[in-house]
Amino acid sequence: MKARSIAWIAGALLCAATTAHARPDTRAMSCEQVRSLIQSQRAAVLTTGQNTYERYVRQFGNECDWPEVPTAASVPTRDGQCRVYRCQEPVFDFPN
Repeated sequence: MKARSIAWIAGALLCAATTAHARPDTRAMSCEQVRSLIQSQRAAVLTTGQNTYERYVRQFGNECDWPEVPTAASVPTRDGQCRVYRCQEPVFDFPN
């Protein structure tokens, strides 16, 4: 009987841990909700499609590792496309 109780508790903990790591889906949120989430968390990993996700950051902050900088991106939201920022290395196109 003890083994069954331990297995049940382990299963419940595994289920809770899996649920805790669920990523918010931008498609189910308004643009304002997405922006507020990123702003309040400073950075957030968000689902943007069935099998896609990305880390998004505040425009002005130090959430990116050098040499990356916040770069404009667009994510699908319930009310259309939403402009957000993600870390990316800058691209310099100097004329020849």
